[in-house]
Amino acid sequence: MQDGQGENATGMASVMREVQELAEKFKVEEDEQYVSPYAHLEKATVLQEARIFHDPTAVRENPRKCCTVIAQLLHLQNTGQYLNSVEATDVFFGVTKLFMSDDASLRRMVYLFIKDVAETCNPDDVIIVTSCLTKDMTCDVDLYRGNALRVLVRIVDAAMLGAIERYVKQAIVDSSGQVASAALVSAIHLFQSSPECAAVVRRWISETQEACSSPNEMVQFHAVQLLYQIKSHDRLGVSKLVSQFSTRSTLRSPMALVLLVRYTAKLLNDEAAEGRSIGSSGSDVAKQGYQFLEASLRHKSELVVYEAARALCNLTSLEPQDLSPAISVLQLFLSSPKPATRYAAMRTLAQVANVHP
Repeated sequence: MQDGQGENATGMASVMREVQELAEKFKVEEDEQYVSPYAHLEKATVLQEARIFHDPTAVRENPRKCCTVIAQLLHLQNTGQYLNSVEATDVFFGVTKLFMSDDASLRRMVYLFIKDVAETCNPDDVIIVTSCLTKDMTCDVDLYRGNALRVLVRIVDAAMLGAIERYVKQAIVDSSGQVASAALVSAIHLFQSSPECAAVVRRWISETQEACSSPNEMVQFHAVQLLYQIKSHDRLGVSKLVSQFSTRSTLRSPMALVLLVRYTAKLLNDEAAEGRSIGSSGSDVAKQGYQFLEASLRHKSELVVYEAARALCNLTSLEPQDLSPAISVLQLFLSSPKPATRYAAMRTLAQVANVHP
């Protein structure tokens, strides 16, 4: 008996010793803690260093230094040390001179700075960079074209949008997925910015529909999102959108199909709110939508399958027997090797159990 207790004590001491060794191995000393290189920045010092932007020779020979100064300026902005109007305008004019450099990293930092500071500068000063951005938007480098589009839509208003409308429409149907996605995302931001810009974006519906058939999955995702926003005010238009993509296998992007599942579920819930049946005995629109959701349960992407199952479980006024396919799929997900999939399935099943015990 005593020998057993002694062995247990020895084993426990060995375990504790190993734990202590591991703790010491991974212990971070106070003097070794990471300190940000921007932790003690002073605005006056950074503004002094920003004068390098006005030196063409330094800009060409040392673009890395210019990138560092822009990063410091952005850090000041994001930590509450804002530039006043005069300082922002002076720095902004200096940054515009960096367009003479062909360094890709520096150009990306310039785009980022213009987007961040455009709101604090005088609008008349910001317009000055429009010509540089338009030039980049029509160049041969896809990286410049996409980023220039994103920046340009942040600084233009409805009156100026007409001047660049042709370039944006061409970019939406561009063969480069990077450029097309940038144009579509820019159009989405424009649509949400003001009613005047939204009216202009609505004229791009044919280009958006063409982008929906792009082989690039991300382009399809953004195109479906923009197309829905354009038609969201029209109930019949949304119905046609759902019918068009649910009956044809034109969408290959799982993320685009997830959007379509959500739009279909919203359409079915609207049908139920008006007193119509949304099951297999409902209207033609409801039948088609329900059949699409059921078919999505057999998609090869788990993302689409789960979204369809969740949409079916959240449909109002649905008969319990109509939930059987979705419940079966969620039960299969409970044995998935992915923790996120198991958690999502358990959460959705718990919500169903509260409604249909």
